Amino acid sequence: MTDDKRGQLLIIGGAEEKEGECRILREFVRRDGGTKARIAVMTAATSLPREVGDDYTRIFERLGAEAVKVIDTEYREDADKPEYLEFIEQATGVFFTGGDQARIISFIKDTQLDAAIHRRYAEGIVVAGTSAGAAMMPDVMIIEGDSETNPRADTVAMGPGMGFLPGIVVDQHFSQRGRLGRLISALVQQPAVLGIGIDENTAVAVSGNKFEVIGAGSVTVVDESEVTHSNADDVLKDEAMAICGARLHILPHGYGFDLEKRKPILDRIPVAVA
Repeated sequence: MTDDKRGQLLIIGGAEEKEGECRILREFVRRDGGTKARIAVMTAATSLPREVGDDYTRIFERLGAEAVKVIDTEYREDADKPEYLEFIEQATGVFFTGGDQARIISFIKDTQLDAAIHRRYAEGIVVAGTSAGAAMMPDVMIIEGDSETNPRADTVAMGPGMGFLPGIVVDQHFSQRGRLGRLISALVQQPAVLGIGIDENTAVAVSGNKFEVIGAGSVTVVDESEVTHSNADDVLKDEAMAICGARLHILPHGYGFDLEKRKPILDRIPVAVA
């Protein structure tokens, strides 16, 4: 993790509430500036950019955002459109929709739009993503993989991510799709030692070196920094991996985690209401 002057990340496990209270999306708008929020909706991941863009525009406007613009990068050259770059310079928040994270890389990574979003993030804006928009947050991301209980090398395919949260692996739809095995498989194959699995309708709000859990589900943190044994170098791709000494943390709404110290934050535990 780098310095604390950069903006915040809101990383959503997918299937966030879009009607009623909309707790997570409401929190995104609030952190963006509330009624002064200017939000860029990035639809690169979806094959239905107009429909998805319209849905999020309706939600963010209902929640009081001052301006919402859909950034439709159906082709890579769209990422260099002056009108898109101009809006990013004025935006207080950028929201990546779900879909296929590989599309985000294909259409946006290493373009002028990519550089502009990273520059604005360094200046303090909020960058959020749901589902595929969550998976692309690290510098090395999960492209695809099977939902397997037992970790294997062929369970998951990795590739370059967008680099908003370097050194960490992120997975989404986590408990709903039984993805613990593929998260561990991803960690074993990467230099990263921390993996974050985010349930649906749940998010981590990252500020500096810490995050807070928001939403209806839980966040699973896998810490492999003190692994005592792994057979990853000895097994074939379709054979089961052994990992000994990994730590596991399950964190519901209100709990936090220190990414630098690799420890849960327990001084602000919410009080249960009967």
